[in-house]
Amino acid sequence: MLGPVTTGRPTRARSHRRPRSRTLRMLLALVAVAVVLGVAVVVVPMLRPAGPRPLFQMPVTCGETWQLSTYPGHDDYDVDFFPTEGEAWGRPVLASYAGTVTVAGINGSLGGRTPENPDGPRGRGGGYWVKIDHGGKWETQYLHLLEPPLVTVGQKVAQGDQIGRLGSTGNSGAPHLHYEQRRGWEKVETHFDGTPSGITTDEREQILRRTSNNCPAVS
Repeated sequence: MLGPVTTGRPTRARSHRRPRSRTLRMLLALVAVAVVLGVAVVVVPMLRPAGPRPLFQMPVTCGETWQLSTYPGHDDYDVDFFPTEGEAWGRPVLASYAGTVTVAGINGSLGGRTPENPDGPRGRGGGYWVKIDHGGKWETQYLHLLEPPLVTVGQKVAQGDQIGRLGSTGNSGAPHLHYEQRRGWEKVETHFDGTPSGITTDEREQILRRTSNNCPAVS
């Protein structure tokens, strides 16, 4: 009888895969830790109490009187700005307070309403818009701008700096500025020059008039 047949190559010992499994577990653990830390970096600051309310000013030129309004379905605390005199298209939109631009782009779609074609098709959402972080969990939002914002993400702005021009992009029926103030995750009543605007609900139409004190600082 023939004995065991060999190939002439040494027999290899079977390798154990435990080290590879241990390495995989360590990698997964490191990934999990990284995810937890990433979430903490985003969530923990939002759980802290908000800082004092900045002295926000109206987002329009110093000394001008504007109509502040809302209507049913507009959402609580949202304010629409319309000029009481002169042409609306292209009016300067100003930063309400100093801060850092966190969004400068398109919300939804632009539509086709322009000064040359004011009855063009509506878009969706806010059109061209800007969001500014003012620190202490406070931020402001500016929607329906006429054209791409005049600021970029990461840019520092001072109170009164022009960030865009008033238009009717997005879901807008006429040239105006849709404006919001937010504290953390919640939208709040807008305040201007330390005084509440009075627009707190969209259960009924409201139309108010206020004069802007967003004036250059006196040196």
